[in-house]
Amino acid sequence: MPHDIDDHDHPHALLPPDPALRVKALETILTRKGLIDPAALDEIIDLYQNRIGPKNGAQVVARAWSDDGFRAALQEDATAVVADLGYCGRQGEHMVVVENTPETHNMVVCTLCSCYPWPLLGIPPGWYKSDAYRARAVREPRKVLADFGVSLPEETSVRVWDSTAEVRYLVLPMRPEETEGMDVDTLAKLVTRDSMIGTGLALPAGAVT
Repeated sequence: MPHDIDDHDHPHALLPPDPALRVKALETILTRKGLIDPAALDEIIDLYQNRIGPKNGAQVVARAWSDDGFRAALQEDATAVVADLGYCGRQGEHMVVVENTPETHNMVVCTLCSCYPWPLLGIPPGWYKSDAYRARAVREPRKVLADFGVSLPEETSVRVWDSTAEVRYLVLPMRPEETEGMDVDTLAKLVTRDSMIGTGLALPAGAVT
């Protein structure tokens, strides 16, 4: 019977409990079997973590702040707009942009796994994939925001969006005050990764010179 199988004989039982060590162990096993190329893997990680990071998403947000027509097109069909900019591919399909306003603050979670718009935001942070965030973001979003240092007015409602393989969300944070006259590249420096997930706000104008 299946329940009579000794857990120690199961391949997963040979892996260490810590997630980082499990990943390293799996990488080692797959490399020895010739199933992955470590150099190619390093290139992919560098691409998403350092060269993409949240930079692509920040450019999209900054342009939306600066161009009403672009913002309207983004809200109508974000997938097509970001694809035209070259931000497409794996984990970048089926994009929807949700805009923060004084009345509504949006926050994104993936309750089932960790669906995330990689071409725009890079590699998802560890906390986004954690069980604690995935559960608490739905049950007590204001407390989660407080944990991130975000305090919203009582009259501002919080709306939580559940990302899936069928749809991925990008939060359009509110444009900071006193940023009139800033160009897109300067505005992009005020856009943080967390502000595009909804667990943070855009930086104040004084954050850049």
